[in-house]
Amino acid sequence: MKIKKYAAIDIGSNAVRLLIANVIVTNKKTKFKKVSLIRVPIRLGADVFTKGRISEHNQERLLNAMYGFKYLLKSYEAEKYMAVATSAMREAKNGKELTKKIKEKTGINIEIINGAKEAELIAATDLEELLDQNRNYLYVDVGGGSTEFSIFQNGKKQDSKSFKLGTVRLLNKQVDKNEWDKAEKWVKAHTKNMDKVYLIGSGGNINKLFKMSGKIPGAPLSKVWLDAQYKFLKSFDYNERIKELDLNLDRADVIIPATKIYRRAMQWANAEKIYVPRIGLADGIIKYLYAHDKEN
Repeated sequence: MKIKKYAAIDIGSNAVRLLIANVIVTNKKTKFKKVSLIRVPIRLGADVFTKGRISEHNQERLLNAMYGFKYLLKSYEAEKYMAVATSAMREAKNGKELTKKIKEKTGINIEIINGAKEAELIAATDLEELLDQNRNYLYVDVGGGSTEFSIFQNGKKQDSKSFKLGTVRLLNKQVDKNEWDKAEKWVKAHTKNMDKVYLIGSGGNINKLFKMSGKIPGAPLSKVWLDAQYKFLKSFDYNERIKELDLNLDRADVIIPATKIYRRAMQWANAEKIYVPRIGLADGIIKYLYAHDKEN
């Protein structure tokens, strides 16, 4: 048995995450076990989607987070890491300049990835192992700046597409009707000949919704429940969602637009159920690092 330790840094539009994971390699099966997940709520998208740049304040916060991650990588003795930045950083006019500064100050190299690369890394989560070979799936990963859609048939990914439908964008009214229309057209075109479609959802908001549902792990959420929960959440204002529903400050606002995106996706695909495995970009990065090591 061999144990490898990898790390993933995900710099999103709503938060920054560091995932430390053990990869346990045996003759029978390779297991991936999360050791630690640190999430820092730096909302880069709030700057970028309204002003086009990351503010000095959030630049400093991100730099401090990377200093912290640097020492955590050392403390956990991570063999390898990969740091990626998504929608907010790739659209920021000063995004490349900031990654260069972080590299100089902390030694952490950040790769700004496009939507296609993001979808590829998410797909590296070995999602196929969770799929029923006889079902059709629409995989929906909702982030702060974008949403990645992927189609799975016969247990294999057929196509994927990224759209600028993100929770922080929606909060800041930076999404026009044309983007919704493009996403709807894409989903309908890829699911119109399917008898039945199931959704798979990932992202912090759908994870929170699933927890609120009280469902056992592996059980799906129904469209009826999601519709009712959407109306329930909207009946509270931001402060009430924090006080009455015990939501975190940076979750209490984005959970509304996130639920809207999942509901729309279910409508477009005529799906009645959504499954919520706890996977995401950071998990995909860990699997990607391991697969890359195996090849070399």
